[in-house]
Amino acid sequence: MSPSHQRTFIVHVEDRPGVLNRVISLFRRRAYNIDSLTVARTERPAISRITLVVVVDDREARLLEANLYKLINVLYVEDVTHQGPLVRELALLKVNATEETRSQVLQVCDVFRARAIDVTPSALVVELTGTPDKIDGLIEVLRPAGIIELVRTGAVAMARGARSPLAGVLDAAPPEQAA
Repeated sequence: MSPSHQRTFIVHVEDRPGVLNRVISLFRRRAYNIDSLTVARTERPAISRITLVVVVDDREARLLEANLYKLINVLYVEDVTHQGPLVRELALLKVNATEETRSQVLQVCDVFRARAIDVTPSALVVELTGTPDKIDGLIEVLRPAGIIELVRTGAVAMARGARSPLAGVLDAAPPEQAA
């Protein structure tokens, strides 16, 4: 049995009610904990993209991919883990920043290329886009200052290169918009 590690799946689905529930239920039924989940529309009308990050071994990854294809409204599934995908998250951090500590917090933000998007007399809200490891790093460095609140989007991923994963998968005409 191969060791379990984090896998990134990109799932293209028809943008219909209940599709996300069916996809998530597949993971729930098999007792897999989802580390990250993002869903959004794509460049094609009526198509949504789900990015899932889950810890599984190679056999489980193949089974998940095969079972995802069995679901209604799933158009394309790709495990991009071994393709060196581009993976990014967005994080917003509300951090204690008094008059005395604000300059230090802002210096840390500069190092991470984060930016302050809201400033009050006692706190800053900082925005950072980057890899999950970069966001983890900023959190650890800012923890001593006092993180008041933290929110992360979860990972979005894209395979490198010029090809579209949907090229050739769908007919020339995009699916009809739901009425």
